[in-house]
Amino acid sequence: RVREVLLLDRDDGALPQVAAGDALPAGQVLGIQTASGHYAAYSPAATDGTEVAVGILHAALPASADVRNGVAFVRLAEVAAARLTGLDAAAIADLKTRHLIVR
Repeated sequence: RVREVLLLDRDDGALPQVAAGDALPAGQVLGIQTASGHYAAYSPAATDGTEVAVGILHAALPASADVRNGVAFVRLAEVAAARLTGLDAAAIADLKTRHLIVR
């Protein structure tokens, strides 16, 4: 499960999860897979929901074949662009709508 920093993001009170997959570095920009509701690396060319940036991974996660626990900034934070992975102009705009300000 993902422990979101500041505020939970789900109406049912459950903590979201990070999808199985490759290792993710701290500072990875995240999207949410529409079908599963799992966080995953932001991918601007995708069509599965991860094309919209919704958060930033706080601590690195190892590769895993299973859904992983993690911590993410999802609202009300200022972050350094130089420390983010996967950042582009569209992600900056998406994150701004969640009050995640990229400096």
